[in-house]
Amino acid sequence: MDPSTIAGIWPILYAFFDASGRLDRSAMRQELDACVAGGAHGVAVMGLATEVGKLDVRERRQLVEWVAEDLAGRRPLAVTVAEPSVAGQIEMARAAERLGAGWVILQPPPVVGLPEHEYVRFLGAVADGVSLPVAIQNAPGYLGVALSSAGLRELARQHPNVCLLKGEGPAVVIRRLIEETDGAFRVLNGRGGLELPDNIRAGCVGLIPAPECFDVQVRIFELMGTGRAADEAEAESLYRGILPLIVFLMQSIESFLCYGKRVTARRLGLLEVHDRPPALPPTPFGLASAARHAATLGPYGKPNSGVRPRL
Repeated sequence: MDPSTIAGIWPILYAFFDASGRLDRSAMRQELDACVAGGAHGVAVMGLATEVGKLDVRERRQLVEWVAEDLAGRRPLAVTVAEPSVAGQIEMARAAERLGAGWVILQPPPVVGLPEHEYVRFLGAVADGVSLPVAIQNAPGYLGVALSSAGLRELARQHPNVCLLKGEGPAVVIRRLIEETDGAFRVLNGRGGLELPDNIRAGCVGLIPAPECFDVQVRIFELMGTGRAADEAEAESLYRGILPLIVFLMQSIESFLCYGKRVTARRLGLLEVHDRPPALPPTPFGLASAARHAATLGPYGKPNSGVRPRL
């Protein structure tokens, strides 16, 4: 995939499980189809929203295969690679490429406290082992490991296919990172779409949120790109409409997984959500909040309120 075309809203899929604790392909297919129908610019899988840490190697491969098959080329696909070894990451990235992924997102190895050059060497070795465009997930608050701007510049200098960055930080931090890396990366932020308009102003080419309100975020992104003041004002209005939901979800990764998945399920029309332990158990109050946010948005593809975009 041409890295210069990677932009927009790329929802990263939740992992849905059945009552037996197995991956639920039918539910995930519904989620994927909603992302395509709702105008997502691409789809991502195998990140924190996909609960990659709770999946064994066989399940990770199986899930990428399912998503690629069900997506059937309707949208480009990005795959997060989180294996703890260089060989494991290369193997997973090559498998993703064979299945049709357009780019991969590498997580640093889950070992805290190493000299930075060790992380640069690890990620560079993986990048050299694949031919796809490579993004680095730079998320110290979520992963515990991140590279400095100098480390990222060095990685991009040594390995030309390392040209994308999944940032996970405030817009002011992302802006500084873009400036300090001298435009070496096309940057997409995460954080559930928090500060979406300001992320675009900061220089992000897109965002990788989970699917709860991705359709509204698609509309915001497109409005922000027209250069018209009236469209920018409408984008800000839409953003204010979904901000309470984003704040509700992004208190922690555990809260995001518990309630974000339930908001998504309600919008999909799924009657039940099954968690794979360990997981934060939902509370009656939290479930009521999730139901209220889902009702405000309405089912995917069926406008229900002023928060909904014009697709």
